[in-house]
Amino acid sequence: MADTDTVRRRKPETKSSSSSSSASSDSEVEEIIRPGFPPHSDAQNGNGTKKKKTTKAPKRQIEDEDESNPWLLDILRVLSFLFLASCGLSYLISNGESFFWGMSHPPNYLQVEWWKSQLRGPIYLTPTELSAYDGTDESKPIYLAINHTIYDVSANRRTYGPGGSYHVFAGVDASRAYVTGCFMEDRTPDMRGVEEMFLPLDDPAVDNKYWTPEELKELKKKEMEEALRKVNEGLKHWSDFFGKSKKYRFVGYVKRDKDWLKKEKPKKLCEAAGRGRTPRSPPGEKKD
Repeated sequence: MADTDTVRRRKPETKSSSSSSSASSDSEVEEIIRPGFPPHSDAQNGNGTKKKKTTKAPKRQIEDEDESNPWLLDILRVLSFLFLASCGLSYLISNGESFFWGMSHPPNYLQVEWWKSQLRGPIYLTPTELSAYDGTDESKPIYLAINHTIYDVSANRRTYGPGGSYHVFAGVDASRAYVTGCFMEDRTPDMRGVEEMFLPLDDPAVDNKYWTPEELKELKKKEMEEALRKVNEGLKHWSDFFGKSKKYRFVGYVKRDKDWLKKEKPKKLCEAAGRGRTPRSPPGEKKD
């Protein structure tokens, strides 16, 4: 009986020992399955009993942080999208020149001055007023005019400003010089007589030999029409050059009196333009 009682008394101890061993084992397992995390520290609550401090899993921690700062993530997403969209738009508009709007010649609609000119409309300047925009005053833009139309060429200040190779065209309508090539002598919009550079020289010895007076008169009429066509063609070439340029922009027009041309003394054809004239070629002979 004593042995039986002893066995009975020992059974609870075995259970308690087993329970303690199980708890210890569970604690060890918990430590093993949570690598990298510090062991749980025990703290006492108000009743004097120990309370375990639990540690959240990494995935749960990230989710909690996301939920606590949703507005910050939204702002980052929006800023990232705007940055990428800006880079893509810059690349398309600049034809592959830049991702960051670093264009050497941006389109007109990206320039503040272009929008100002669209809102205010074309300006009208007298020749005297136009001369103030020749680049001497760096606070003002550089204007030039051709065929009575004004363009802003400030984008190429090195060329059209003081000391530049084409400074003679700044602050003036030098239409005549664009066709004749006499930059210094022909800084005027007066185109009278420019057609002479495209007309053949008269040579009575040759002319009277191959044409009657009536035929020669008709021939000269056709030659004049052709010469005027070439003058207009040459002037149009340069007008289109500035009018269609991405670097320069239209500003307005030169304001003159209606009878201004009558007040101007006709200019003689400059020497450089006259050098290209040759005598009229006989019929059937090719002109060099």
